[in-house]
Amino acid sequence: MLGLVFVALILAWLIYNAVTRTTPFFNVLLIGLTQGCVYALVALGYTLVYGILQLINFAHGDVFALSGLFASTMVGGAVFGLTSSSTTFGLIGGLTATFVIAAAFGALVNSSIEFLAYRRLRNAPRLSVLITAVGMSFIVQNISLAVYDVNARSIPQLIPGADLIHVSGVSYTWDAFFVVVVTAPVLVLLTWLVKSTRHGKAMRATSQDPEAAAIMGINVNRTITFTFALAGALAGVGATLYLVEFNIRYDTGFTLGLIAFTAAVLGGIGNLTGAVLGAIIIGLIQAFNEGPFLDAPGSDWTKTLVFTILIMILVFRPEGLLGERTPEGA
Repeated sequence: MLGLVFVALILAWLIYNAVTRTTPFFNVLLIGLTQGCVYALVALGYTLVYGILQLINFAHGDVFALSGLFASTMVGGAVFGLTSSSTTFGLIGGLTATFVIAAAFGALVNSSIEFLAYRRLRNAPRLSVLITAVGMSFIVQNISLAVYDVNARSIPQLIPGADLIHVSGVSYTWDAFFVVVVTAPVLVLLTWLVKSTRHGKAMRATSQDPEAAAIMGINVNRTITFTFALAGALAGVGATLYLVEFNIRYDTGFTLGLIAFTAAVLGGIGNLTGAVLGAIIIGLIQAFNEGPFLDAPGSDWTKTLVFTILIMILVFRPEGLLGERTPEGA
């Protein structure tokens, strides 16, 4: 009952701001949607690995940051050197190549982490695996620091001064729209891969019962490595999209990873659709909290709000919005 009252108050606050401050409301709505799309790609990485191993890969956010830093040297560096003055063909070709290479880089880093750190602990106590995951997070973060130093990296605005939408003060840039355009087919392709392909069926079988899957001829080690590689590829794509709108540095992945993990838990960790839903909700919450609205707490309270949501979900609905409650030990 208390939860319904809380949701009703939030809806009333949103409706009030939509009516009284229409222009900033829709601007912030579009910003939240863009942020949510990036969070969705990272949250899907968490939910894929958890779904198959019941493991929270805390290094995933740091793989995201390292992949983004690597991508920044390709887009704005000597490899492609893309700018707003690049030809359309060169811009599309360079970005496509960057996405592919960043995805391959993220896949390589993440699958290497699985092979070196997690594989030998597969039958170890959960606490040992948890400590190892936290340790790998700091190792990857410090590798990023050593290679790329403390300075934030960015790429030039590829379409400066161009708005896709500009109606009554509501604007949406092509760069932001590009994030959504790339994210949507990636999410559809991932859902198809997990639900309809042979690799996807092997992933689902391994998730339900690794021993039975091995008896049926599924290579469990290869399936788990493929899952980590897929999660790393999503991190690489997400990091490149993040660069289009924001700066990235060695520790960006730590906070962003925790936010994406919260999104995965909110939607129902292990559930692909739930991860996307949770990410969009978290993106909108962050945007509206930091927007120019009456009684909005402001950016200083963003992390507090996000982790308060995480705690409330774990306490009152640990299976998440779209997750299914399973008996203990099932």
